[in-house]
Amino acid sequence: MSQRILVASGNAKKLAELQAMCAGLPVELLTPWDLPRGLPEVEEDADNFLDNAAKKAFAFADAAAEQLGPGIWALADDSGLCVDALEGAPGVRSARFAGVDGEPRDGANNALLLSRMAGVAAEDRGASFWCVIAVARPDELLFAVDGDVHGRILEAPDGDGGFGYDPLFYHEESGCSFARLDHAQKAAVSHRGRAVAKLREVLESVLPATPR
Repeated sequence: MSQRILVASGNAKKLAELQAMCAGLPVELLTPWDLPRGLPEVEEDADNFLDNAAKKAFAFADAAAEQLGPGIWALADDSGLCVDALEGAPGVRSARFAGVDGEPRDGANNALLLSRMAGVAAEDRGASFWCVIAVARPDELLFAVDGDVHGRILEAPDGDGGFGYDPLFYHEESGCSFARLDHAQKAAVSHRGRAVAKLREVLESVLPATPR
């Protein structure tokens, strides 16, 4: 019997990544479109990634139980960029750093980050991306995993791929910004890729193996 897990995201790339990650496991992934009344709005007002992810996972587990019945787990994540010279900012406010919504958001966030980093020496431009994934049912946080990757902030955008702060994040091991990596290359080294790999390990340990 498969464990049903609600993935609280409408992002097609995230869903495809998780589908691949769950291959061979007794898991049935549900999406927000499987809920007749959809997902509730959740204010991400915690001061750390774990609490934000857990808050969303609990809210979405409650929604799944109310709309589809008991026994469903909910998976939610929170992620962001932490810059050393900015004392960890933008952190949990990474998506809302410049206070802009919609399509212009990434450009506005990157522009604000560059302005805050103006004059900071190369050796002081260290930064890291973090991702926390939480899995819960209505009455219990089942587990949480995290992943991080370290790099530095460039003085100007470099590359046309990726999203968010990718054009400004230089990854030393790859020898380029995240915006110059294709999806597979980025997934192999990114904070989210590392968190998802840990998630697979946990699911393998807590769910029965699929008979061959």
